[in-house]
Amino acid sequence: MKQESMTATEWMAFEDETQLATYRKWPIPLVKASGAMVEDVDGNQYLDLYGGHCVAFLGHNHPEVVKAIKTQADDLLFYSNAVYAPVRARASARVARLSPEGMNTVFFVNSGAEANEVALKVARKATGRASVVAVEGDFHGRTMGSLSTTWAKKYRDGYEKAFGPVTFAPFADAEAAARVIRDARPSAVIIEPIQSMGGMRTADRAYFEALRAACDDVGAMLIFDEVQTGVGRTGSFSYAQTIGVIPDMITMAKSLGGGVPVSALILKDDVAATVGYGEQGTTFGGGMLAMAAVDAALRVVEEEKLSERALKVWDALVEGCEQRGLRYQGAGCLMGIDFDQPVAPIIVELRKHHILTGGSANPNIMRLMPPAVVTREQVDQFFTALDAVMSTLEEVSA
Repeated sequence: MKQESMTATEWMAFEDETQLATYRKWPIPLVKASGAMVEDVDGNQYLDLYGGHCVAFLGHNHPEVVKAIKTQADDLLFYSNAVYAPVRARASARVARLSPEGMNTVFFVNSGAEANEVALKVARKATGRASVVAVEGDFHGRTMGSLSTTWAKKYRDGYEKAFGPVTFAPFADAEAAARVIRDARPSAVIIEPIQSMGGMRTADRAYFEALRAACDDVGAMLIFDEVQTGVGRTGSFSYAQTIGVIPDMITMAKSLGGGVPVSALILKDDVAATVGYGEQGTTFGGGMLAMAAVDAALRVVEEEKLSERALKVWDALVEGCEQRGLRYQGAGCLMGIDFDQPVAPIIVELRKHHILTGGSANPNIMRLMPPAVVTREQVDQFFTALDAVMSTLEEVSA
């Protein structure tokens, strides 16, 4: 059969023939996207409030990012960090300028997990300690080092013998977390300031201040995993700036390249000074295409005031939740909605209404990670579809 005439079902079967079974994928083979909308091979369009798993903060296929990638591809597709590159210099300078004061050093790699790995390596080398404190409910990645600091048992099962010494502290309990840190005296404390897989759980500023103080007391480094919260989703470039608590290192990925795989480790200047030549390395990190994407994406975030727009999206979602008596948590374009019942059937039914949302580690919490370009009309479209879905499910269960 010619591929041009293959149906969605046929494309899914074709992909399954050669792909390692990892995710249970949604039954929608996508081929196009623009803004907050994606389109499958049969021409069906979906409102994407999942954001390609928190990547499409700028909206899909932002024209400025696409233009920058095409221009760079024509000039120089790739060369490694063995050479200097003006496009990398521009991207790095822009990240440093947007970052908290005193965090002027950037190391580009390829994924959030890799950025977290590097952060943990830096902390262990600088402090001379092996142990790490992570936080209950956090997700930091699936590579061995990052996996050792990921909380959920289902990800860790079968790999424990390869893990270094890690202690988990409670989330949102300042006194208990500080006690764990002072007892463990670790090289680093790593935390997601908003726990995405945990259902967008948040903590108050006092909790993060307690982590900062405890780290200072024992000489540990505080690492904020801002793979999802970063790049403007919460109203500031980093959530650290939103809450006014500055860590020693910040990791970012997801939205950083506007859809192109790239991540960054951002370091305080004194931490960067502990890293010597040859201690870290990457072939593809900081590659030209990714750097062109980062520079363009961050320029768009600034010029189109996407951080401010993220707060407006939040306000619109909050209004819809409160009208329906739904509990919610998160910040900006990161929201967890608690339905007090399993959300898996709701998510499936919403797809039938051509709206994409996600689940979380809490089976009752739906995650929304929408682009900042989502309009009020599209938010209303979501709630109208949600009302219809809830009515249908109530009828079925009656």
